[in-house]
Amino acid sequence: MIPVRHTKINKVKFGLYVVSTPIGNMGDITLRAIEILKKSDYILCEDTRVSKNLLKKYEIQSKLISNHKFNERKNTIKVIEILKSNKIVSIISDAGTPGISDPGAIIVNECIKQNINIFPVPGPTAVSSAVSISGFSEKYFFYGFFPGQNKDLIKDLSILGDLDCSIVFFISPKKINKAIEPLKKYFSGRKILICREISKFYEEYLRTSIDNLELYEKIPKGELTIIISEKINEINKSNNLDESDKKSIKKMIKILSIKDIIDIMTKKRDVSKKEIYNYCLKLKDEK
Repeated sequence: MIPVRHTKINKVKFGLYVVSTPIGNMGDITLRAIEILKKSDYILCEDTRVSKNLLKKYEIQSKLISNHKFNERKNTIKVIEILKSNKIVSIISDAGTPGISDPGAIIVNECIKQNINIFPVPGPTAVSSAVSISGFSEKYFFYGFFPGQNKDLIKDLSILGDLDCSIVFFISPKKINKAIEPLKKYFSGRKILICREISKFYEEYLRTSIDNLELYEKIPKGELTIIISEKINEINKSNNLDESDKKSIKKMIKILSIKDIIDIMTKKRDVSKKEIYNYCLKLKDEK
């Protein structure tokens, strides 16, 4: 007889819950996020007007506290007192994950100092959403929003240009045209994906090479997430086998099939499959 295990419903522990909310489409919220928000004594909101639309849709009636970049530090003492009285507090941003280019880092760090429980509630984020459809390297560096000062941008891009991985930026539509020339200067030869309004009705994706970027005639609406590809290694364009290629094939012909040799060589060089095939036959005939 197989014993029956009685699974207890997880009780929501006291502490701070960093809850991810939809970046566009309200249907992207997780069931767990809804549960935690409903059980929260308080919810810290970046903009209560924006958050009320989401909370109303899912019949969440927890008390709201306005928490944005201008009052987050001031809120900290009050929130810590609430958390120490064994309450459940959630923090959300207007869209995505708090603390990722949004308010949240200050209160999280204070909770760490005060040994208060912190729990992540994973969900939508523009960063991983954009990377997942880019087709670029899965290894990426997330920069965040472009700085306000152009000199700071130039300084950072000159460093980032040496990274051989995907690079993700957030950028205000008002700044995109000013950023195009620096991007072309420091990331020439790479590809780029520009995402606008991810998961919303007017979502838009522009794929091109950095060198072909052009200025926008009209300022686009909605914040932009841009992903720059890893460095593109140019394949040797010679269609002819050189002496180095022939030496490699001579070694491989002893242990590999012609098909395997063709696969290996064409990944290294843009050499005609027919030429590789004919050279392999020639070596076999010489035996």
